[in-house]
Amino acid sequence: MRKPKILVPTEVIENKILLIRGKKVILDKDLANLYEVLNKNLNKAVKRNRKRFPPDFMFQLSKSEFANLKFQNGTSSWGGVRKLPYVFTEHGILMLSSVLNSERAVNVNIQIMRTFVKLREAISTNQDLQRRIAKIIKHQQTQDQKISAVVEVINKFFTAEKERPQKQWGFLPPPKSA
Repeated sequence: MRKPKILVPTEVIENKILLIRGKKVILDKDLANLYEVLNKNLNKAVKRNRKRFPPDFMFQLSKSEFANLKFQNGTSSWGGVRKLPYVFTEHGILMLSSVLNSERAVNVNIQIMRTFVKLREAISTNQDLQRRIAKIIKHQQTQDQKISAVVEVINKFFTAEKERPQKQWGFLPPPKSA
């Protein structure tokens, strides 16, 4: 089997994935750049096939989301954008491969899907690691409580020992007071 041709480094794709409205998405302009098509042509293809892109596949950013995005990226403007950008979820990006029929679009889509899978696996591994750490911390806290209880008993023993009157022997001088 032939090794797939890598058109775009995984790191480039990872840097294009944003978290908006609790969903991992990629901006239309970023997808157009990855596919090497004009943004307006990508959006035209989507509009011609609007039924394929329900709101959970693609949505348009609100003014505040777009302003926040520009603020986070430290840019004052993105080339005079006249319309608010669209963003595509993983499913929307997958659907784009059926709308854009170029070989590059298909191959880049495959890379994007692999990147999403890799991120999901990393998140899953991270969550498993967090669960393990939480279990270790809970065990440590239990051990700390047990150690504290033992130290408390030892301290009570020594305190009680100091408070108990010492027997005086007739041939020894009494202890000096501190």
